[in-house]
Amino acid sequence: MELTLGVVGSSVPLLNPKVAKVFLLKAGGRQLNQDAHSFDLDGANVIEGFRRQGYCTICSGAVAWFDTTTDTGAVLAQPFDQFQFAGDTWSLNSQLDWIDARLQELQPEEPCFLFLNVGETHIPYWHQGAPWPRWPSPCEPLGGPSCSALESRRRQRACLAWVDQQLAPLLQRFSAGTVLVCADHGDCWGENGLWAHGFSHPAILTVPLILRVRGEPVHA
Repeated sequence: MELTLGVVGSSVPLLNPKVAKVFLLKAGGRQLNQDAHSFDLDGANVIEGFRRQGYCTICSGAVAWFDTTTDTGAVLAQPFDQFQFAGDTWSLNSQLDWIDARLQELQPEEPCFLFLNVGETHIPYWHQGAPWPRWPSPCEPLGGPSCSALESRRRQRACLAWVDQQLAPLLQRFSAGTVLVCADHGDCWGENGLWAHGFSHPAILTVPLILRVRGEPVHA
């Protein structure tokens, strides 16, 4: 398994995974020659790799992929010590409360690998207290009368600003650690007549990336 996201055209280690990856799993017991900031892991996946190194592994997911009543969600949950499916796509505050409780259970100096999936920035772009209804969405997979690129952009930006505020204390808690913030995909808002995601398009494949390794930001 490799970390495949990166910055196109960059030669900076960690931003370009062909130069050096953030997480790299050993293959066939071979020794790795990676950047000093990389995490050299051994296991079936990244999560197991951290568990083998003594990390407590914690996950909270909001989108339906993480629903543990489904086969997919059960597979995603399996490698983690602690796993939560939030129950819907708009539960960031309850997710953060659950994460805080899990972090308080850690032993002093116990390392932690934390994965948080945030739902509010996904379609339909809604957050708790937002001054607009969840539905109809301004971005529908097949287009339609409710679709609006302008409204999609406005709502998603507002969701991002709200999410940033909620995440600030958690990010501060990990300020000396390694933090990777990115989206799982983008959305089309009418480009080439396309809407939403689930297909190959530059708007889908281009996502934000913020990376801090052991407390130090990585710049392009």
